[in-house]
Amino acid sequence: MSELFRRRGVCLVLAAPSGAGKSTIARALRAREPDLVNSVSVTTRTPRPGEREGVDYFFRTPEEFAHLAETGALLEWAHVFGHSYGTPRAPVVAALAAGSDVIFDIDWQGHRLLRAALPGDVVGVFILPPSLELLRQRLVDRGTDSAEVIETRMARARAEITHWPEFDNILINQDLPTAIDQAHAVLIAGRSAVARQTGLADLGFANSPTR
Repeated sequence: MSELFRRRGVCLVLAAPSGAGKSTIARALRAREPDLVNSVSVTTRTPRPGEREGVDYFFRTPEEFAHLAETGALLEWAHVFGHSYGTPRAPVVAALAAGSDVIFDIDWQGHRLLRAALPGDVVGVFILPPSLELLRQRLVDRGTDSAEVIETRMARARAEITHWPEFDNILINQDLPTAIDQAHAVLIAGRSAVARQTGLADLGFANSPTR
């Protein structure tokens, strides 16, 4: 971004039921735009093989997590499948002020809390599967969950889907390349919002009445 044209960054939130593809779309957007800041969550769960501290998650004890939540160091947090997850405040606030865009892979609750914490900065995209039947098949095809866990995820998915009206944009992930392009288009449009154009006055385009 040119220093002659400053703008405030945007928070792009991708939310979806498990198996709808939000993590895959988020990875594709980060690969397409290397300067896109990835919001690294804090979690109380233990690291999985290959996960790195500060890259995949910030791993903290339940006591440490509770302290972060109590002191306002988290923009949003939630308890999901037996573990706590949250978004650190400081790096997001700094990125937005510097004109950098931040991508979030969180659920509808996180989206709602993030909008409350950063009004005007959040652009939400809710990703839907083509059908619940196909969503179930995607979860089965993963081969990582038991039948009981899949049923739990499906029940949660049905509940999560009811929150799609809270989002700015809806994306149906029927064809992954198309879904990635659509999510990228939302990001590009979000950058041009009038409220984010903090550098226009410096270029002589002051806000003035036209009639």
